[in-house]
Amino acid sequence: MPHLMPDAGPQRVIAASNFVYTVGSGLYLTAGVLYFTQAMHLPAGQVGIGLGIAGFLSLAVGIAVGHLADTRGARGVYATTLVVQALATAGFVLADSFWPFVLAVGTATGAKAAGLAARSPLIRHFGGDRPQEFRAYLRAVTNVGISFGALLAGWVVQVGTLTAYQLLVIGNAIAFIASAATLAFLPPVTPGPIVGGPRWIALRDRPYLLLTTLDGIMAIQFKVLTVAIPLWLVEATTAPRWLISGTMLTSTVIVIAFQVRASRTIDSPAAGGVAYRRSGVAFLVSCSLISLSAGIPAWAAATLLMTAVVIHTVGELWHSAAGFEVSFALAPQHATGQYLGVFGLGAGLAEALGPTLLISLCITWGRPGWYVVGALFTLTGLAAPCAVRWAQRHQPAPTPSTGPEAEEGSAAVPLTEFSTPQLRHSRP
Repeated sequence: MPHLMPDAGPQRVIAASNFVYTVGSGLYLTAGVLYFTQAMHLPAGQVGIGLGIAGFLSLAVGIAVGHLADTRGARGVYATTLVVQALATAGFVLADSFWPFVLAVGTATGAKAAGLAARSPLIRHFGGDRPQEFRAYLRAVTNVGISFGALLAGWVVQVGTLTAYQLLVIGNAIAFIASAATLAFLPPVTPGPIVGGPRWIALRDRPYLLLTTLDGIMAIQFKVLTVAIPLWLVEATTAPRWLISGTMLTSTVIVIAFQVRASRTIDSPAAGGVAYRRSGVAFLVSCSLISLSAGIPAWAAATLLMTAVVIHTVGELWHSAAGFEVSFALAPQHATGQYLGVFGLGAGLAEALGPTLLISLCITWGRPGWYVVGALFTLTGLAAPCAVRWAQRHQPAPTPSTGPEAEEGSAAVPLTEFSTPQLRHSRP
């Protein structure tokens, strides 16, 4: 199991900021959808539509903000996105009807997408020779934070009062502010030199765009744990409600223990394509087990759900590691923020389509919908290796940086100074 924090240096600052952020995220991921349906009494269908609108509104934000982080400095841009997300999250307490809900959740979702893109140059700059491994380490830290948030969210769901749910929202916003404040201890990253050619090169990279689309479809799987399973457990099974936190904690513990190990073995884009294929099969199996948990005794439903969550999380490990590898390996270094902003369109696609799709198929339609969702994941995984091969054939040659300005920008903080071997768990 990985250490909670690196030994010292900028990696520790990034990890600390990420940990505080994800404690707040754990609150929302575990019980956010129930806050709107149970505390604010919005219909589940409206919540799904609102989350979809928010996802569509955020699709283009990551690209623009990622480019801004490449050219203006990633630390300040990333901190700003965290502050905006905190303010929008605090606005959830006022979202007592559909359109205020859409406004608040749309702003929060857009800031989240922007933050993921703005953080990418920081990960690449301070992550060593293989920033993919540092990104995997951060995901393990993410799940430590989420597990703490899930514990608190379990209490909120069990109490079920409006005050308890509002405390959840305010705690989430405070965590985002604290995460932004932590970045003050991070050394600034000097933006790289301006490279000639089209400004929005990532949008012209068709193989990368295809991979973004496939990863986005696969990323709907994250909503299975945070949207579909909570609603399915409450509405279609006799399993106890506290099991919602149990499913989240089980998943996070597995990710904490094994995400770095899974990413270590996926060390090339081709290996990433294979991992996508494996994850699709795992999601099909887990969706099938979830569908069988309805209409059976509570102990049997709980057993099936927990088994499905374990299998689902194994697929999640492969999916996440594949995404880390192909998104960084196929992106030119001088445009990391822009490319990772484009890749974040996949997550935006999942945010936009995932909740409505899962609620419509798995909750409204019921058991057959789970099989359709599982088949969608499987077919997407099967297509991924072909898309990776196309992207490798069309990968542009790296553009060399020349001149004193380029040398100064690239030498601000040597990559090897904070290399991944600092993370003792990440190498044998």
